[in-house]
Amino acid sequence: KVLDGGVGVFCGSGGVEPQSETNWRYANESAVSRIILVNKLDRLGADFYRVVDQVENVLAANALVMVLPIGTEDDFVGVVDLLTRKAWVWDDSGQPENYTLEDVPADMVDKVEEYREKLIETALEQDDDLLEAYLEGEEPSIDEIKRCIRKGTIALDFFPTYCGSAFKNKGIQPVLDAVVDYLPNPLEVPPQPEVDLEGNETGEFAIVDIDRPLRALAFKIMDDRFGALTFTRIYSGKINKGDTILNTFTGKTERIGRMVEMHADDREELSYAQAGDIIAIVGMKNVQTGHTLCDVKNPATLEPMVFPDPVISIAIKPKDKAASEKMGIALSKMIAEDPSFRVETDEDSGETIIKGMGELHLDIKVDILRRTHGVDVEVGKPQVAYRETITKKTEDSYTHKKQSGGSGQFGKIDYIVEPGEPGSGFEFESKVTGGNVPREFWPAVQKGFASMMDVGVLAGFPLLDVKVTLIDGGFHAVDSSAVAFEIAAKGAYRQTIPMAGPQLIEPIMKVDVFTPEDHVGDVIGDLNRRRGLIKSQEAGPTGVRIKAECPLSDMFGYIGDLRTMTSGRGQFSMEFAHYMPCPKNVSEEVIKEVKEREAAKK
Repeated sequence: KVLDGGVGVFCGSGGVEPQSETNWRYANESAVSRIILVNKLDRLGADFYRVVDQVENVLAANALVMVLPIGTEDDFVGVVDLLTRKAWVWDDSGQPENYTLEDVPADMVDKVEEYREKLIETALEQDDDLLEAYLEGEEPSIDEIKRCIRKGTIALDFFPTYCGSAFKNKGIQPVLDAVVDYLPNPLEVPPQPEVDLEGNETGEFAIVDIDRPLRALAFKIMDDRFGALTFTRIYSGKINKGDTILNTFTGKTERIGRMVEMHADDREELSYAQAGDIIAIVGMKNVQTGHTLCDVKNPATLEPMVFPDPVISIAIKPKDKAASEKMGIALSKMIAEDPSFRVETDEDSGETIIKGMGELHLDIKVDILRRTHGVDVEVGKPQVAYRETITKKTEDSYTHKKQSGGSGQFGKIDYIVEPGEPGSGFEFESKVTGGNVPREFWPAVQKGFASMMDVGVLAGFPLLDVKVTLIDGGFHAVDSSAVAFEIAAKGAYRQTIPMAGPQLIEPIMKVDVFTPEDHVGDVIGDLNRRRGLIKSQEAGPTGVRIKAECPLSDMFGYIGDLRTMTSGRGQFSMEFAHYMPCPKNVSEEVIKEVKEREAAKK
């Protein structure tokens, strides 16, 4: 949504690491054009050609090699530009401008010509006429080749690939030139669709045009010493200092005070910004990540950012009363910065519960509370976000009838409750014909069932993937109402769900582990003990990557155990994959723990 293009940076010695693969997949899903930098070529064990092979084999990405390294490790001095056949050679001062353009080293001429031929042939596949002329012996101009590279990069057909050492300031200028030459400008990416309040597309788009109404997205909130910074991408229209804009999520307007353009830690004051710009607005009060900012007179909402539901929670409490208010302010700021981080208060115990995407996520949040905000907190035991579902299709009937003088309440529903598709949440359908349940009462039946889904019948966890079909029923001309049918649906839930094979389900995580080869057996054995399912093993030059799926409940403390097993050399990444039924022994233990916790609160 925010980036038109990106630079994928890979370690020259580590290659395509677990987190690299995750980020690359996210970029693929968002269709972001990229160039590639193989960095740290001055490090021990760096190998540009090996990393290029990994990019192609592990990421299934077509790496279009644009430069070749001159030397490796301590002897890395520069790169050869394949298009111009010129060598960029830097001295050892570490200054980026201290380079000379030289002829290709004699021992690299053949390799340069081999890779240059591949580069040109791949690029010219974007233009049939140029390719045909080239195959007949006519060399295209560099501008023509660049035009083809730009076209293929924007279409994601290939990824121009460079190398260098950012630390030593070698090889970076060609990368920055490539950002300008090959990555798309705001006019070359599909416009953002506008949506209504329910999130449905309206058919309108935020076109890159300064004369159209303002459409902008707040995509990041950061609190620093100058105050709250709201990072904003402008898709259409313009913003002037002093303008009043509308936040469509809150329905409130805000006046634009200071706007700045960010350059790492430096900032440049702006009086004006327009479509295509990424800016930071200082001091906005009611804006959170994902909110749309727009023209007050021509409101519209951009497609919302989707954030996954948390899978883990812990209870925290300040060590003294003085820190309590401080903690509340800090947590409010942290929620604004990170919408995948949630905070709730337990109604029974009064405890503050923080929820996130994994153990590391919450560890970082607790560390931010302590270090950044100076709030010392006590941390409880992590709790997994279990869910419940059903396993049986059940047909049933329920009648709500109440008479207490005057008009009473009456609602009868016949329905089918059955397992839904994985990931479907709650679905409702009515197949009533003949008017036994009038159409105006169907939403009340749906609302009644939906309101009960937050509390399952086994251990009170939310119920997922359930479909309810209303098939018949009955009503009374005087006593029936929407309220009566909503109450009937709630009673039907309590009556039928326990008969529909309720089952506890647990979050399963996609785990990607890297380990030196001599520790593979220990790591796999440990994953098996954690109820892990090994999906694949892949040997590389520096170790082995193991991909597995493991229940979150068995992964607590894993990073410490992995470091112990691998003498500190192992690393891993983990993300939510899906929910799966709990084994019977796990289910019984979880239900028992929940009931004991509930009893302790009374």
